[in-house]
Amino acid sequence: MTDIRIPARAAVRRGEVRIVLVDDHAIVRQGLRSVLEREPQLAIVGEASSAAEALAVVAHERPSIVLLDLKLSTSSDSEGLQLCRQLTQAHPGVGVLVLTTFLDDRLVVEAVHAGARGYVVKDVDTTELIAAIRAVSRGESAFDSRSAAAVVRSLNGQQPHGETLTGRELDVLRLLARGMSNRTIGRELFISETTVKFHVGNLMRKLDVSRRAEAVYAASKMGLI
Repeated sequence: MTDIRIPARAAVRRGEVRIVLVDDHAIVRQGLRSVLEREPQLAIVGEASSAAEALAVVAHERPSIVLLDLKLSTSSDSEGLQLCRQLTQAHPGVGVLVLTTFLDDRLVVEAVHAGARGYVVKDVDTTELIAAIRAVSRGESAFDSRSAAAVVRSLNGQQPHGETLTGRELDVLRLLARGMSNRTIGRELFISETTVKFHVGNLMRKLDVSRRAEAVYAASKMGLI
């Protein structure tokens, strides 16, 4: 296992998005670092090549974002998915953004269920990757068009069940699908953030989903985005 040193944690600057890179290929991490560190307010605060290293670095650095490749030291994606689950459970405030070579309908869905807030493939445009990182840092979801389409395909044949959504819940869902935060949705609809949270909770219960990203996919299937 590569010995990756964990330096003393640097002071956090206001508005800074702290990122940990998790990929078993050093050259990939180096490339990502060189690209992302050119951007204002993006700081690479740690790297890891394995699940064990990632858990240690994230616990020490408390980043805003973990950029995670699902394929780590093994040929299976299960290790990356398990790591995603461990990170989101141990550090609910950390946004996991999957950045991987593999686009597979099942993988995208499983990553969402494991707590990932976004999923993009490695050949994504740099501008789109940076936009995804910033979206996840704001607590929003971020999926490139191919990943979103993969989940929509996986949802084919799955009908949302439960109670019918109200008109206001549909309004909230449409704005949620556009990546808006609760506060922004409240401003758009002229309602309080607390009321938005109430509607989001209701619509997620009715759609039988547990995460905002899953609600967005349900919205795609319903033709709302």
